[in-house]
Amino acid sequence: MGHPAPMLLGWRLWVSLCSVASTGNSRIGVTRRSVLIARTIATTARPIALNARTIALTAALAFALAGFPARAQSAPPASTQAATPTAQSAQPAASTAELPDAPGVAAAARTEPVPTGPTIVIDTTMGRLICKTFDRQAPNAVANFIGLAEGTKDWTINATHAKQHGKRFYDGLTFHRVIPGFMIQGGDPVGDGTGDPGYYFDDEITPGLTFSMGGRLAYANSGPNTNGSQFFITEDAFAELNGKYTIFGQCDAHSTLLAASIARVTRDANDKPTTPVVIQRVTIVREGQQMPPLPIPSAPAPVPANQQ
Repeated sequence: MGHPAPMLLGWRLWVSLCSVASTGNSRIGVTRRSVLIARTIATTARPIALNARTIALTAALAFALAGFPARAQSAPPASTQAATPTAQSAQPAASTAELPDAPGVAAAARTEPVPTGPTIVIDTTMGRLICKTFDRQAPNAVANFIGLAEGTKDWTINATHAKQHGKRFYDGLTFHRVIPGFMIQGGDPVGDGTGDPGYYFDDEITPGLTFSMGGRLAYANSGPNTNGSQFFITEDAFAELNGKYTIFGQCDAHSTLLAASIARVTRDANDKPTTPVVIQRVTIVREGQQMPPLPIPSAPAPVPANQQ
């Protein structure tokens, strides 16, 4: 029996090549399949001398099929990826200790104490100052100010050394030192920055309570542990004061603005106001108590007849 017709052999060659190209395409590399295809061409075409053009076209198509399946499976479908955990997703999540703190956490860590003690009301000839005390952070400092203000703490007149009992200390004193952009200072019975109540008490420095804002109410001193009666109210934040002065209160926004106004009055070379800013009365308002009424403005002094 003679050889099959060339066309029939061509189809047989095509079927054989396609079978090799599609077998195990997920396991066999393109190079290996190419070798198998070449062997198939040689085996199938050996019995008959096929048309060179037919063999060439068939081989080209088969080689193309050999590479196509491998490229199509290089990335699985999206649904397959979603259903199959990757090595990265299978790893345990990093602990929070290895990650930087979120801004909210850092801000919370820097939150300073809130004043919870009695309120100090200082009525002056230029208006009212209202400051809430830090009785938990500076209990001795708060108790000292309240005792002097209400006359429940004894004090001594500097000039005569006479002990005063049951006498209110701050009423009638002045703000003897004012510096624009910095602070106003008062509570000196002498009026020049040298006075005191006849005693000193130790500092109460709380690390978390700083001069981070305006309106801080703190004791003036002449060095460590020399607190007495003099106090100051800041106009703005001053980090350079941290750790050096005992903060015992925080004034409200209106009072901070008033302190800034007092600091800008006309003053002499020693920063003392040329027109005294007088502390008319200091009132301590405890929880549940009402604020005192505003003082009645004093009538202006009559103008002398020779100046009319």
